[in-house]
Amino acid sequence: MPTLTTVADWTITASEDTALFAHAVGDGYWAPRVWNGRGFGIAAADLAAFDKALGEIMKLPLYWQARARRGDSGAGDPAIWSEPRYEPDDDFVYVNGPCRSAGSTPGYRPVSTFDIDLVHLRGLRVRIAAYRSAAGARSDAGAE
Repeated sequence: MPTLTTVADWTITASEDTALFAHAVGDGYWAPRVWNGRGFGIAAADLAAFDKALGEIMKLPLYWQARARRGDSGAGDPAIWSEPRYEPDDDFVYVNGPCRSAGSTPGYRPVSTFDIDLVHLRGLRVRIAAYRSAAGARSDAGAE
């Protein structure tokens, strides 16, 4: 039976070795954007909740079981993901890395769901936490 976690506007279903992320807005403008197999974009306003959702999934036994099954000490390495980059034109944060959606169209497309192998969540969380920390530091410095 799949494990279900909900954080803010995110619902995550995890089973076997995969986490399926669904965002409450469906496939409208603010929906996550996925380039199948190449990366994804999240609305900047949704990034904190997405980060929290990653942390909640990583607390589940299913996450640790998937890591143990992989048997790879490098599983979860942040290097598999790019550093997040903010695009002010659309107010999204993009990350290159191994995520998937149902479509195979090239380019970033709004999707209602996308999935990521559980073993890769740690590296993604490291990248997003570092980005958010640096963005917070930039915001704090600009407020003086």
